[in-house]
Amino acid sequence: MVFEIEKEILNGGKIIVPNIFEDERGFFMEAYREDQFKKMGIEERFVQDNHSGSIKGVIRGLHFQYEPALGKLIRVTSGEASLVAVDIRKDSPTLGKWHREILSDENKKQIWVPAGFAAGFEVLSDYAEVQYKYTAIYNPKGESVIIWNDPSINIEWFTKNPILSNRDKYAQTLSEWLKKEESNYFRFLK
Repeated sequence: MVFEIEKEILNGGKIIVPNIFEDERGFFMEAYREDQFKKMGIEERFVQDNHSGSIKGVIRGLHFQYEPALGKLIRVTSGEASLVAVDIRKDSPTLGKWHREILSDENKKQIWVPAGFAAGFEVLSDYAEVQYKYTAIYNPKGESVIIWNDPSINIEWFTKNPILSNRDKYAQTLSEWLKKEESNYFRFLK
């Protein structure tokens, strides 16, 4: 097997560790392979790749897309970041629960964040680059944000005074999201 599921999180998410081949020249790894991901239960088709770079103290998120519902395969290719996934599915037994995973260019772990989850990250190193594979094309009219410091979720961020975009700074709470009709898009996702 080229990949190993290190653990399953929040009723649908997964922490994935690739098989890394290292020698005196450096390393080689497969970051994604459709047949192997299907064997691990991730059968979604990826249709878009994104890549961001951020400085230490930046928090991005908690972002999600509901129309069309979007899952993300996330990895850090430079530096270190704390990735957080939050279950926002109305009927889920883990609604409002969160999971943190430290991803870095050294450990090469990936996190699978299915549709119905919000995701965010906090940069821990001086600079980090994060890459995402999306299961749907980005739709700005069908996406939203849960505020990073929502007290009902109570994420324990490392950064006390993060650098935020205005969009993230003034986002809605999980409770506000759950009252919206659009939140029903995630009602029956597993």
